[in-house]
Amino acid sequence: MDPSISSGEKGPKEPPLTTPANGQKDVEAGDDQLHRGLRSYHLQFIAIGGTVGTGLFLGSGEALATAGPVGCLIAFIFVGSIIFSIMTSLGEMATYIPVAGSFTVYASRFVDRSLGFAMGWVYWFSWSVTFALELVAAGVIIQYWDADLSIGIFIAVFWVVFTALNFLPIRYFGAFEMWFSSIKVVTILGFIIFAICIDAGAGQNGYLGFHAWANPGPFAESIVSGSTGKFVGFWSVLVTAGFSYQGAELVGIGAGEAHDPAKSVPKAIRWTFWGIFFLFVATIFFIGLLVPSDTAELLIGTTNASASPLVIAANLAGVPVLPHIINAVLLTAVLSAANSNVYSGSRILVGLATEHNAPAFLGRTNRFGTPYFAVCITSAIGLLAFLNLSSNGGNVFDWLLNITAIAGFITWSCISVCHLRFMKALKARGISRKQLPYSAPLQPYLTWFGLFFCILILLTNGFTVFIEWSTSDFFAAYVSLILFVVLFVGHKLVFRTKPVKITDVDLDRDRVKH
Repeated sequence: MDPSISSGEKGPKEPPLTTPANGQKDVEAGDDQLHRGLRSYHLQFIAIGGTVGTGLFLGSGEALATAGPVGCLIAFIFVGSIIFSIMTSLGEMATYIPVAGSFTVYASRFVDRSLGFAMGWVYWFSWSVTFALELVAAGVIIQYWDADLSIGIFIAVFWVVFTALNFLPIRYFGAFEMWFSSIKVVTILGFIIFAICIDAGAGQNGYLGFHAWANPGPFAESIVSGSTGKFVGFWSVLVTAGFSYQGAELVGIGAGEAHDPAKSVPKAIRWTFWGIFFLFVATIFFIGLLVPSDTAELLIGTTNASASPLVIAANLAGVPVLPHIINAVLLTAVLSAANSNVYSGSRILVGLATEHNAPAFLGRTNRFGTPYFAVCITSAIGLLAFLNLSSNGGNVFDWLLNITAIAGFITWSCISVCHLRFMKALKARGISRKQLPYSAPLQPYLTWFGLFFCILILLTNGFTVFIEWSTSDFFAAYVSLILFVVLFVGHKLVFRTKPVKITDVDLDRDRVKH
C-alpha cells in the first residue's frame, strides 16, 4: 500500500486536518466521524469509477443507432459542456465548504431546507438504484460467455462483495477504487489505439476512414422522417449522454473526506472533467467510425453485452479474441461503477442526516470513519436488481436507466441554483470571489448556461411519447421529476419551511481555514 494513501487518515491522536472557521467541531470530518483520508487522485478515480460504466459501454450503442455517429458525438460534446458548468460551480463551493453530502447540504443552507431534502433523497435514490442497475449489467455481461447462467447468481455475489468493500476504511476504499478505475482508463486508451489502427486499414475490411459517416450517414432519423426525425434522434440521445456523464459530480461528494480540500478538490475537479470528457468524446468518435449506425446488433437493446459497440467494433474488424477481452474489461468497468454507487449514496445520506433531513443515526460512523447505517441502507436498494429475473427484465433495465438519468439533471439544476445563491451571499458579505481557494470561470454566465439547458432537457426528455404515446414511457421519463416535486412540496407543507434569506445564508459552518 502506498504510504501516502494511509497518511491521509487521522490517527487516534492526530489533530484534525482542517479547522472549522467558527471554531466549532467539524461534524463531517471530526474525530469520531468521517476521516479525511482521500487524496486528489482518489477523488478523481472515484468520480471516474462512478461515471464510466453502463452508459458509455452499453447505452452508447443504442444512442449511436438512434442519432447516428455525428448526432451522437454532438450530443456527448454538448452535455459535456453542461458538465463543465456544473463541475466548476460545485468546485467553487466544495473548496470553500468541504462537507459530506456536498450539494445536498448547500441546497439546505443556501436556498431552502425543503430543496435540500427533495434533492438529497432523489439523488440518493438515483445512486442506490444505479447500484442495482450495475449489478444487472454485470450479470448480462457475464452471460456473453454463457447465456445459460442465471443473472441472479452474479447479482447476489457482487452485492455481497461491494457491500463489504464499502465497510473498509476510506483510505483502503480509495486505493481499491483507484486501481479498479485504472483498468477502465487503460482499456479506453487501448480501444482508441485499436480503433485508429482498424480505421487505417488493419482490420479485415481494409481502410475505413469516414465511410460510416457517409453510409448510412452522419445523422439517423428517429420516429419521424426528414430533418425533424434527425433532430428528434439527437435530442432523445441527450438523456443517454446525461446518464453516461452522471457521476462526475462525485468529486464534490468526496470533499468531506478529502485531505487538504483547498488544494486537492480544485485539482481533482480539473483533471476529472477533462479526463472524463476526453475519454467519452474519443470513444464515441471512434465508435462512430468503426460501427455503422444501422448495424443490426446495435438494436437488440442494452440487455445483452453483445450490443456494446466496443464488442461489435472488434467483431466487425475480424479480431476473434478481442471481444472476449473487451467484455472482461466491461465487467470490471461496471463493477467499479457499482462500488462508487454505494459510496456516493451512503455519503449523501450522511449529508442529509447532518442537515436534519434524515434520521440522525444515518450519520453514525465506526472507528474507521465508515457510516455503516448509511452503507447498509444504500446497499439494500441494490437488491432491486433481482427484479431483472422476471420475464420483463429488459423493461426493468430501461426503466431504471431513465429514472436515474433524469435524476442526474435534477441534481445538476439544483447545483447551479446553489452556486448562484452562493455567489450572491458572498457579494452580500463583501467577500470577493478572488479570495476563494478556487474561482469558477465565466461567472455567472456559465452557471446560467448549465441551469437553462439542464431544465430544458429535464422538461423535454420525454417528448417522444407525445409523438407516439406510451404511458409506461411517459412515467419512466418523468417519474423522477414527479418524485422530486412531491418530496419538495410535501416537506414544505409538513415543516412550513421558508427560503433562506440571503443575509442568513450560513457560509461559516464547516468552512476550513486555508
